[in-house]
Amino acid sequence: MADTTSAPRGTGVRIWVLIACAFVIGAALALSGCGHKVIATAGERTVPLYPDEQTWRKVAQMKQQGGVAGMFGGLGQNLVAKQLDDQTQVKVLSSDTDGATIVVIQGPFNGASGFVPKENLN
Repeated sequence: MADTTSAPRGTGVRIWVLIACAFVIGAALALSGCGHKVIATAGERTVPLYPDEQTWRKVAQMKQQGGVAGMFGGLGQNLVAKQLDDQTQVKVLSSDTDGATIVVIQGPFNGASGFVPKENLN
């Protein structure tokens, strides 16, 4: 004689499927909530991602000096900074008046972290 008080067959599997779906949807919503992108300045297609804020400060200072130092500053930017495509999605870890420390969550540098000046962050 069959036990009529137990749950229908396959109910446990359905519950686990529902839990897994809820987890996937929650993870997708959490990632979409990051909502920040890097923005290239006028005439540029990429945004420099510096290893840290101190490196950005040194390069920016050299570029402002002009002449040979300015030339080395521009060269230094190309050597020390990764170039992120315009509109690349990022997650902001911390920020200050000069910019933000971010983690890339999209594209070829996915997972890379570093510093982006405030004018290059949306």
